Amino acid sequence: MIDRYSRQILFPGIGEEGQQKLGDSYIVIIGCGALGTIIATSLVRAGVGKVRIIDRDFIEYHNLQRQVLFSEEDIRAELPKAIAAEKHLKMVNSSVEVEGVVSDVNYTNIERLVSSADLILDGLDNLETRFLINDVSLKHEIPWVYGGAISSYGMTMNIIPHETPCFRCLSASRSGRGIALTCDTAGVISPAPFIIGSLQTAEAMKILVGAKDINRDLIIIDAWKDEFNRFKISRRTDCPACRGEYQFLEARFGTRTTSLCGQNAVQVLNPEVREVSFERLAANLRPVGEVNYNEFMLRFRVDSHEMVIFPDGRAIVKNTDDEMMARGLYAKYIGA
Repeated sequence: MIDRYSRQILFPGIGEEGQQKLGDSYIVIIGCGALGTIIATSLVRAGVGKVRIIDRDFIEYHNLQRQVLFSEEDIRAELPKAIAAEKHLKMVNSSVEVEGVVSDVNYTNIERLVSSADLILDGLDNLETRFLINDVSLKHEIPWVYGGAISSYGMTMNIIPHETPCFRCLSASRSGRGIALTCDTAGVISPAPFIIGSLQTAEAMKILVGAKDINRDLIIIDAWKDEFNRFKISRRTDCPACRGEYQFLEARFGTRTTSLCGQNAVQVLNPEVREVSFERLAANLRPVGEVNYNEFMLRFRVDSHEMVIFPDGRAIVKNTDDEMMARGLYAKYIGA
């Protein structure tokens, strides 16, 4: 097995001792889209001992443009992303313990899902779950590597509990007064997540082997314009999470869902979105579905789903009583 990692062991930053540390490590990857698949395949190939991959979604054809672990056969087999990732990665490196978990990560289960992990990696596409990761990271002193990619842009930062600024230091205002673009409304080209996922992987390896030169800045790239920037982030003295107030773990914030009795519909409410521009939201959604609106509500139809969005950001997702699906559609098309 040493021969498998011989080129990696030759690298001075890892060596035999570092390779042993990788083999003894347990990481959790939350989200198995473009970023998650790049991180997972890289770290399994690198010989990290145990890798847990958590994702709630199934594979669709548009995922194949950038999500490197999946195939058309996985779609025909109707495999969840986490299970397909586990299947492929076990064939890549049978010496690594790979576990795919099909789950919606939320305040009720995140502590159990990341228990005993040495490192958490962010492969997500929504802000709310990142705040949850941040809380659980600080509470249980588990480092995590933040990453995000949309359009041609990407960013990443390491959060080392009680050493570096945390994610809430970076995002002082949780979500502002409007909506956020998503890959489903702004698009994404594969180089952006490929670059960010690779940077996240390198930082993960450095953290796991105990390297001194881990990144302590916010890195932002534009793959289309060949731009690479670093920004110094300072710890906020008024940051609730750094003070030990884990408000997202305590469910004080975040998206809330209510099944509407007898209507086969779910109401989704994000208290942090206080005002929505229907004109802007309609422009984001028209490339992917049917949109019409007046001053009171916006109706959006895509595939078999219909959503009604109100000026305060509240939405009703029709033709389902599945609250997890409704939350996912809200995050996918409206943002959080």
